Amino acid sequence: MSAREEEVSLSEPGTSELASLDNNHTGEASAAEGGENTAMTDEDAEIEAMKQRVAEMEAEAAKLRELQQAAGEAGGAGLHPSEEEREEVDSRSIYVGNVDYGATPEELQQHFQSCGTINRVTILCDKFTGHPKGYAYVEFADLSLVANAMVLNESLFRGRLIKVTAKRTNMPGLAARGRGRGRGRGRPFRGRGRGRGRGYYY
Repeated sequence: MSAREEEVSLSEPGTSELASLDNNHTGEASAAEGGENTAMTDEDAEIEAMKQRVAEMEAEAAKLRELQQAAGEAGGAGLHPSEEEREEVDSRSIYVGNVDYGATPEELQQHFQSCGTINRVTILCDKFTGHPKGYAYVEFADLSLVANAMVLNESLFRGRLIKVTAKRTNMPGLAARGRGRGRGRGRPFRGRGRGRGRGYYY
């Protein structure tokens, strides 16, 4: 064997080793790319799932708002009647004064049941103490029944003579007018004169 052939035979193993190294690097790079693609796929799936959950929550919130709005409209109609409705109800109601503090709505309803159909009995109580104020309102089903209730004026209820009158409609702001501003204007003016005396000037 010549020296040239020995050089060729010696160079062949080095070439094969380089080729194997290149293959290993290529495999590692492809594996890394595959791992990145898998990670990206998992992240995309999580993002899509989060978007879906957010959309479901928004849909539930919209339904809840619609239900609350419908309930508010339905409840508001009964909680805040119009002025005409208040006047109509008051025209079918009576004021009952000098009511015993221990009386119950059931007892008042029994007392006025001979007058006709009763829709509601309200005993007014103090908002701070919760104790009855000594008067009540009775609402009848029909306006004509108020006249029947007037017959029971000064009738005996739980040992007291009750006062029965037609209920008047309270006008908002009317009771507050004229209070406070005129108080104190009639007081005498106290002034100082040049002399010794001090007195009130009217």
